[in-house]
Amino acid sequence: TCDFTGPQALCDLCLAQVCCSLDALCSVRADGSMSLIWAPLFPQEMADQLLQKMTTKGILNDTTVGIFRNCKELRLRRASIRSSPVSAEAFRLALCPHRLLELDASWVSGGLTGADIISGLASNPECRLSLQRLSLSGLRLDWESLEEDGGVRVGFSSLQGLRMLNVANTDVNDAVLEDICTLPHLETLDISCSAISKLTALLKCNSTLRFLIAHKLQQLDMSPARLLFVFNQLHALRHLDFSDDHFAVDDSDGRVGDETVRQLLEGSPEVLPSLVSLDISGRKRISEAAIGAFVQSRSGLVFLGLLATGVSSCDVLSSKKNLKITGEADENQVCEALRRYRDQECFIREALVHLYNLTTDADKPQPDMLKLVVSAMQSHPTSLHVHLVATACVFNLTTQDLAEAMSVSLLSSTIAQLLYAMKTFPNHHQVQKNCLLALCSDYILQDVPFDKYLAATLVINWLSSHEDPTLQRMAVAVISILVAKVKTLLTHCALASCRKIQLLAIVQQKAMVGVVDSTLKFALSALWNLTDEMPAAARNFIECQGLELYEEVLESYYSEPSIQQKVLGLLNNIAEVEELQADLMEEDLLEHILSLLQDSQVEVGVRYFAGGILAHLSSRAEAWTLEGELRTTILEQLHDSIMTWTQLEREMVSYRSFHPFCPLLQPCQPSGVQLWAVWAIHLVCSQNTSHYSSMLEMEGLTELLKALTAHPDTHSDVKGLSDRILCMVEQYQSHSGAFKSQTEPRNS
Repeated sequence: TCDFTGPQALCDLCLAQVCCSLDALCSVRADGSMSLIWAPLFPQEMADQLLQKMTTKGILNDTTVGIFRNCKELRLRRASIRSSPVSAEAFRLALCPHRLLELDASWVSGGLTGADIISGLASNPECRLSLQRLSLSGLRLDWESLEEDGGVRVGFSSLQGLRMLNVANTDVNDAVLEDICTLPHLETLDISCSAISKLTALLKCNSTLRFLIAHKLQQLDMSPARLLFVFNQLHALRHLDFSDDHFAVDDSDGRVGDETVRQLLEGSPEVLPSLVSLDISGRKRISEAAIGAFVQSRSGLVFLGLLATGVSSCDVLSSKKNLKITGEADENQVCEALRRYRDQECFIREALVHLYNLTTDADKPQPDMLKLVVSAMQSHPTSLHVHLVATACVFNLTTQDLAEAMSVSLLSSTIAQLLYAMKTFPNHHQVQKNCLLALCSDYILQDVPFDKYLAATLVINWLSSHEDPTLQRMAVAVISILVAKVKTLLTHCALASCRKIQLLAIVQQKAMVGVVDSTLKFALSALWNLTDEMPAAARNFIECQGLELYEEVLESYYSEPSIQQKVLGLLNNIAEVEELQADLMEEDLLEHILSLLQDSQVEVGVRYFAGGILAHLSSRAEAWTLEGELRTTILEQLHDSIMTWTQLEREMVSYRSFHPFCPLLQPCQPSGVQLWAVWAIHLVCSQNTSHYSSMLEMEGLTELLKALTAHPDTHSDVKGLSDRILCMVEQYQSHSGAFKSQTEPRNS
């Protein structure tokens, strides 16, 4: 799970660092397990937190759990190995020697059984008395394998200190329940989704049992009268969960339980007089009259579970302000269901469906509701049903401007969960659609931190096998923004080679019929960003016959500057790569680009990119393979054309770095080449002075510009523009320096 509230505590950050550094901090024993090379005496609570952190990060296993064999420095009391791959031997060596108060071993993989845990804990005399809370949900008990100790079978009854026991979703049976109910201090028992057929054994702990969770006991074989008799004898019982799975196919399933609930509701308040909480969600054939009578006769009732019963909108409930209810009558009931039923998939699915209907026209941000949806997805990572509805709820709760009013950490966690859903259910059209709808937000894509490389890869993979026009437009829009955000060389190269042919196919499909729409524009933008300062991506583009396609697009979309700008922008990226410049040495192509440069009727943005291509190609006389006269014309026209350009107000282009400009700013270059480079630098610096001034300094461009202005052969037009850039940088630095000196504390 993730922290949605804000910055992590220092302790959490330190423990996370320990988890990341285990290899460096540990030596390895002969059996392959880890041992800390040096360990201070940990505060006891911190040892518990370290184990919990290793569990939630998914790094706890037979190797890493070995560090807890050191019981003197790392003293465990409240241990969680939930869902971790830990074997019986590793458990025995690492955890059983500790004087545990609590152990959560739910859903542990690695072959560890309930019998292994019981016998291991019982082997420690201190644990027999100290252990108070034990959760074995989702494990195979393997009860028959438990051996006798001194003529007495080792069982739950060996752990005499137990107050809470969770054996839900296990193979616990009537014989095991008999053993459990001999525990002298048992207060809380969860036997949900088990094979138990009789509850008579509960009479043995009738004076101590306060919480009984008995959800979905499908093999229960007792008459309603007998069940009510047992419940009535549980004198200390305050919470009873007798809910059922409402998705049961056979309508006769649970009929005995339903009848028991009906009789309990309509019966005397002297039955279970201490009851303050009753959960009967999923039970059928319950009347509003029975609910009303029960609530009116129980003034101390604080919780009532009524989800999927059809009676949660009962009139009498609305007057009980202090009574918490799970149901579907309003948002409060649905959210209460999401909070209480986190581990029960059938109810989570039901609650999410109602939440989706309630939030379809959401007009105010509801971050607490979004947290509940994300938690539901995290609790059921493999459930298609949960993710199908939850992803739709996420879209409802983050659409339009709703996301902007929520914390960035919550949105980061939400997007991470959406990406998990896309990765886990790659072939489910609706899940992918829901995730795309939620992702297709400028605010989320631009301002929320998440794994943008993973997101772009997942969306590109999806795009390769789907042709729905609406979703295709969204997918391409998402890709066009994400690829501009992926900045590291390694990941960008990997992404660039990933199914780029599909983006080209979209361009080709649109160009064949002369369509100008957002899908075409987004696809062109994505390809442009993919090849930005990425030679491998540019080469891949050429190998996919992208050049031939783009030449056709240039000609067929002559009157569409927005299209031409994106096409020329990509060709500009190719022209920056020396080893790929030969692929652009086509006379027809360069003459067409030159005509764009010269045409005063063409927008400056188009002429700018046309000039960039020609400047890069003509800057290397030794690599020029066409007629020399064409190069001379290009260089002359570059200078003359640029001098007619007006300053652009809108931001048209951004640069990851100024490295491609360095060869163009050398004193030996023709003035037209130099002039295009300084015009480009002046353009972006004037539009985002703080960002690009720093980049100029860091990458040494200011020194190149100074050298250019000082050189006697530099054209006056180039000098003038270079001086303006240097002046702009100097003014910004002096201003920011003055601001810094004003804000820094003075010496006292």
